[in-house]
Amino acid sequence: MAALPYWRLSSFYLFYFALLGSTAPFLALYFDHLGFNAARIGELVAIPMLMRCVAPNLWGWLGDYTGRRLAIVRFGAICTLLSFSLIFIDKSYAWLAMVMALHAFFWHAVLPQFEVITLAHLSGQASRYSQIRLWGSIGFIITVVVLGRLFQWLSLDIYPVALALIMGGIVLSSFWVPNAQPVQGPRVAGDGFLRQLRNPGVLAFYACVGLMQMSHGPYYTFLTLHLERLGYSRGLIGVLWAVGVVAEVLVFLFMSRILARFSVRRVLMASFLLAALRWLLLGSLAEFLWILLFAQVLHAATFGSFHAAAIHFVQRSFGPRQQGQGQALYAALAGTGGALGALYSGYSWNALGAGWTFSIASLAAFAAAVIIATRMQEDRP
Repeated sequence: MAALPYWRLSSFYLFYFALLGSTAPFLALYFDHLGFNAARIGELVAIPMLMRCVAPNLWGWLGDYTGRRLAIVRFGAICTLLSFSLIFIDKSYAWLAMVMALHAFFWHAVLPQFEVITLAHLSGQASRYSQIRLWGSIGFIITVVVLGRLFQWLSLDIYPVALALIMGGIVLSSFWVPNAQPVQGPRVAGDGFLRQLRNPGVLAFYACVGLMQMSHGPYYTFLTLHLERLGYSRGLIGVLWAVGVVAEVLVFLFMSRILARFSVRRVLMASFLLAALRWLLLGSLAEFLWILLFAQVLHAATFGSFHAAAIHFVQRSFGPRQQGQGQALYAALAGTGGALGALYSGYSWNALGAGWTFSIASLAAFAAAVIIATRMQEDRP
């Protein structure tokens, strides 16, 4: 990858998604360790996702307006670490809710702006994005396996320390990355963000982003607790999370070829339909290890191909001056859907059980497939 700061960009993704790998599987487990019930756990997990509804759009507008995206990334990374460190002061529900909201406000400022920087370094070769982004998946894999084993041997009391160390890695890597700006063409009439948002299929796409992330609510909030209560050890649960991300990495390696052969519309439809199948399997048949392994391999579609196709769609749907807002809206709709998913699953988990909770998730993913099939125009791969 000549003239591309491949390892600098990749290191940032590695640490950023290592943090996700430490929160998605284990945050609910930590809150359960502190003694909170399912409803409170769902609320605490939903708070960072709710911040994605607000923070990315604010920071995205600021990034597009000032052009200082890398400064926003570095500022956000530092403030994420500092605000999360408040968790060492108290562990009450109100204090934890404040910590979750405050650190997420800055954490969600970071990735959308960094995505624009990465795509600017790629100089329009968006299909090569997956070759860099796969290092985020590798960071996720390393974290879930190591922490899974660590929590099996030691107390979950060390969990906040592990998160703080990973956040420190995000800060350091953000200062290693060189800056890059999207090529700015001349302003023309009608090139505004709202005008581009009304282009055919764009609003439908964003609605489906929300539905897809809503369908992930039970997965990110309760999968670890669900599997632990089915008799799986924490070490094996960490490996099972890693299996899903390994499948994701393999998809990222081939996404440039997949997008060259299949349209974004078809890739998204397949991702949504496989997500609907995956949630049904996890809700009803997770006690069978071979079915659970198959369901985790489907993470290649429910996150891998979906995310790569979504980034590609956003990049081509907005001009250089609106890239930050386009990526921020993607993050915001994902946050809205994720928060709704965490909230509904928190309230339904005890009342309806795992099977019905995951069935609702399956319906949300299927609805996204229907919307894409009927509202997005076919595009040439």
